[in-house]
Amino acid sequence: MLNVFHLSLFRLKNCYISKISCGSLAPTLKSSQLDLSLNILQDLGVKVLCDFLQNPLCKLETLGLVDCRLSEFSCDWLASVLKSNPSSLRELDLSWNELRDSGVKLLSSGLASPNCKLETLRSVPKSLQSRTGPYVEQPA
Repeated sequence: MLNVFHLSLFRLKNCYISKISCGSLAPTLKSSQLDLSLNILQDLGVKVLCDFLQNPLCKLETLGLVDCRLSEFSCDWLASVLKSNPSSLRELDLSWNELRDSGVKLLSSGLASPNCKLETLRSVPKSLQSRTGPYVEQPA
């Protein structure tokens, strides 16, 4: 059995993970990086993840949620994570989701919190996707 507790990066991009599977991902949140981009998590999947992100045992520093069909509702739960103590999240990528102005406002409340340790927030609006092409990971 794979022991995910010792991995620093856990990448599950484009694996058809849905909101139903998010509860099974709790052990991966002890990794430092989790990339769930290009999955259909939707808002309820992010809510489940956020419940784990607020756990003091969670050491996740980088979370990729690119094109996961998220809306402004996810921003509310993510803002709660940013406000929580302790939150180890340092980098968050929400690009290609439908966050809207109301979602950005909600995220801003989390960013303004003294407990927020986030250093990098990426968010390219989905409306720009047709002009810039689909999400493509750049080689490291």
